[in-house]
Amino acid sequence: MTASKPHRVIITDCDHGSIAPEQEILGGIAEIELHQQNDEAGLLSFCLDADGIITQYGRFSRRVLKALRRCKVICRYGVGVDTVDLAAATECGIIVAFVPDYCTDEVSNHAAALILALHRHLFPLDRGVKAGNWNFRLAVPTARLTEQTVGIVGLGRIGGMLAAKLRGFGMTLQATDPYLRDWPDWVRRVSLDELLATSDIVSLHCPLTDKTHHLIDAAALRKMKPSAYLVNTARGGVVDPEAILQALREKWIAGAALDVQEVEPMPGGHPLAGLDNVILAPHAGWYSEGSIVELKRKVATSVRRALEGQIPAAVANPEVLNRAPWAGVR
Repeated sequence: MTASKPHRVIITDCDHGSIAPEQEILGGIAEIELHQQNDEAGLLSFCLDADGIITQYGRFSRRVLKALRRCKVICRYGVGVDTVDLAAATECGIIVAFVPDYCTDEVSNHAAALILALHRHLFPLDRGVKAGNWNFRLAVPTARLTEQTVGIVGLGRIGGMLAAKLRGFGMTLQATDPYLRDWPDWVRRVSLDELLATSDIVSLHCPLTDKTHHLIDAAALRKMKPSAYLVNTARGGVVDPEAILQALREKWIAGAALDVQEVEPMPGGHPLAGLDNVILAPHAGWYSEGSIVELKRKVATSVRRALEGQIPAAVANPEVLNRAPWAGVR
């Protein structure tokens, strides 16, 4: 470690290809090491003396966090921070930073595309034509889009942008969000139970927390219309995997589009893959070339700010700012 680069930054794992943006922003103040290991044993082997950590899928348990000797900041490549024990990080004086706004457009577009694909029966029609069945009746029944009600669970950045985009289609929009203060007057505010019972399409945009884990369980799916669709571009753990499988098999609901799974990657031969009433994607909603660059630059900037004694733009555990070494830093 040279005097001009007093810090050590570990990138635990990254499937984005080059780390040139991170090196550009951090190279002047830190030695950067890229690993491709995110299990507990790996994190304990190479993160102990890191000043800053960047991670994609690394699971920072209390045990790992307590073992870190001088870490000031952990920043996730992404919006969710459910892979980091926030309470333990706060106890250790470690800022957990994240990037809440790098893929808002991409994910809301992805959700809108899945909603339209489900509503217009695009995948059954595609399969039919490819099999030599030129028959519009593969899309029966299809209601007019303007007659449909979309229920959005979580009206934050992504859910709010989705609502704005769907507004142009003339659909009825309703949402549930216990934390949103500034409510748009063109979105009907309802409880989760009412949203499930009255929506033709339910789109999930809430974070994965203890309160939202398996929020959509068998009881919730039973409340939905048999003609309704479920779209999940949030986190796989928001939906009970056994319940959604049973709901699709037994036609409690008409279908689903799932960009995320509770266990990722989805294991080969998963029973969901054999169903015709589900669209599956490999957690791709966030992706565009532009979003990758923005994500990497914002992650590196957050780590640099923390290493220089400043507060990153987005902190998932703000209580840490009342603890050493951050108390009094603004």
